[in-house]
Amino acid sequence: MAIIESVLGEYGVVLNGESVETGDAVEIRSPYDGSLVAVVHRAGPAEIESAIAAAVDAFKTTRRLPSWQRAEILQRISAGMAARRDEFARTIALEAGKPIRTARVEVDRAAFTFSIAAEEAKRVYGEIVPLDWIPGNDGRVAHVRRVPLGPIAGITPFNFPLNLVAHKVAPALAAGNPIVLRPASQTPVSSLKLAELVHEAGWPRGGFAVVPCSTDNARPLVEDDRIKLLTFTGSPAVGWGLKARAGRKRVTLELGGNAAVIVNEDADVDYALERIVFGGFGYAGQTCISVQRVYVHSSLYDEFAPELARRAEALQVGDPLDEATDVGPLIDTGAAERVEEWLDEAVAGGATVLTGGERDGSLWPPTVLANLHEEMRVSCQEVFAPVVGLTPFDEVSEAIDAAGRSEFGLQAGLFTNDVRVIDEAFDRIEVGGLMINDVSSFRVDHMPYGGVKSSGTGREGLRYAIEEMTELKLLTYNARPRR
Repeated sequence: MAIIESVLGEYGVVLNGESVETGDAVEIRSPYDGSLVAVVHRAGPAEIESAIAAAVDAFKTTRRLPSWQRAEILQRISAGMAARRDEFARTIALEAGKPIRTARVEVDRAAFTFSIAAEEAKRVYGEIVPLDWIPGNDGRVAHVRRVPLGPIAGITPFNFPLNLVAHKVAPALAAGNPIVLRPASQTPVSSLKLAELVHEAGWPRGGFAVVPCSTDNARPLVEDDRIKLLTFTGSPAVGWGLKARAGRKRVTLELGGNAAVIVNEDADVDYALERIVFGGFGYAGQTCISVQRVYVHSSLYDEFAPELARRAEALQVGDPLDEATDVGPLIDTGAAERVEEWLDEAVAGGATVLTGGERDGSLWPPTVLANLHEEMRVSCQEVFAPVVGLTPFDEVSEAIDAAGRSEFGLQAGLFTNDVRVIDEAFDRIEVGGLMINDVSSFRVDHMPYGGVKSSGTGREGLRYAIEEMTELKLLTYNARPRR
């Protein structure tokens, strides 16, 4: 394939710190207008094998890097990202269609993720366990250490092409593991640019590979026993299928959701509206914890519903490079067509569109629905679009029941100051995290993040991901051996 003049350039597969052109090049195009963003070479079987073999070899070095050195490398990556903030933000806006203001926030978060990983690299603690709890073990003690697992494979989605990559790469490096990364096909350029920073910072060259590739060619990252952990973020159907094929390796899965938010009768309505607009329509609803189902106390509903629609209508939809844009495109026209099908189905079943509801190519305006039934796909599945459904309730226990009936369980939100309601919701709603007086989409990058039920297994958040990426090793010591 001939080199094509493009906005961001041409990129090869990253192996052993070098960019390798494979001849299998694909065009990355803007979700907004279809314009050419970059040309990216894809890895084939030979490159995947080379990446895994290099990771195995690099582990001999990475596992012995002292914590201060790992921390310094991670801090240099963070600083390098901050220095190239505008470049990374523009890359995200072009390849993912994320509004430029939101893209800058993602770059800041990714830099923070690497910075916190630098700190956590110094805090991979073990413990001392006394063993003299029963007679005959006087003088015996156990030392427990966390040691790195070995080569890790990371598979990441399109919606956070830098920060969700950071949540795989940063803890792997902090723990002393090499990692082979397969970025989303739609958004590989951010990862390839990150590789430049990682190698400039001094990480061993075979210890980080970026291998854009087809699903079929990615199979060894899932099935090869030389990979000790697979960390995947994406759809439930794909994720659970990968886990079934992963063999003996560990697997962490960060999957989908259809997050619920409850607005109780004592809520600060104005603040709840502000946060729901942010949580439901930010990045066109294309996040796993985007607000999708909102349960509003009936005493507030008649005021709440039209005001949410009004605020949704005030958001600007359009070009992600425009500083004024609030909501950019969905990742492609196919995603927008799927949402249209689900919405038509809901309307045919009795749902009411309060605002939005008509797409323009890959653009989808913020949409507010009412009169939903739980069996509608816009309610019970992950819509992954700027679509929020409203349902009134009379008793908060009804809303808690409804919020927890989903097959997903990632995060939920609850606006109330009633401690009894908070306790009941925390006990009964099966989710990985419950956000009080905030929306389901609230996340700070060092907190534990992950789901239950169909939403996944394992946790991210630097310290918690490091625990997934290390294993406990036991040494017992007898201070008073017999003679």
